[in-house]
Amino acid sequence: MPELKRLHAGHASAVLAFELANRAYFADTVSDRGDDYFARFTDRYKDLLAEQEAGICAFHVLVAEDGSVLGRFNLVDIEDHGAVLGYRVAQYATGRGVATAAVRELCRVAAVRYGLHRLRAATADQNVASQRVLTKAGFVPVGPAGPAHLGGKSGTWFQRDLLPRPDGVGQPVDRP
Repeated sequence: MPELKRLHAGHASAVLAFELANRAYFADTVSDRGDDYFARFTDRYKDLLAEQEAGICAFHVLVAEDGSVLGRFNLVDIEDHGAVLGYRVAQYATGRGVATAAVRELCRVAAVRYGLHRLRAATADQNVASQRVLTKAGFVPVGPAGPAHLGGKSGTWFQRDLLPRPDGVGQPVDRP
């Protein structure tokens, strides 16, 4: 069974293999990372770990039983008890509920481990699969997302309250 793990230095080679193997697939729905990303992967990876150590981001990988990476699930711009969720799943793992289960688990982790109260995620209009994942994981559309947030594409921001708000509105972390 795949396990969601906090990113660490030992994941570097599996993350790089995941990104390379799925580069063309990802480019169909999100902006390509570009050749420079792969040329400077080691430095960028160290930067990510430093950002995580500083508490401004929390990066996770979904690891298969064989140690390969099935997906990346990130919380970025952590501030004021909220964060932006971003994720990507290997092409061969799509359509099986892997992303939905991992996003649900990350919502739980975000509340329990990081003390977050809400998560936001932007998805491009044509990325129907991502919209479906977010909806199944308890996110609701909250407004338009501009091209600056989606690599030049337009889309929608989704949000999930991880803890009930004082007015009683919101979704608890254990909601299916």
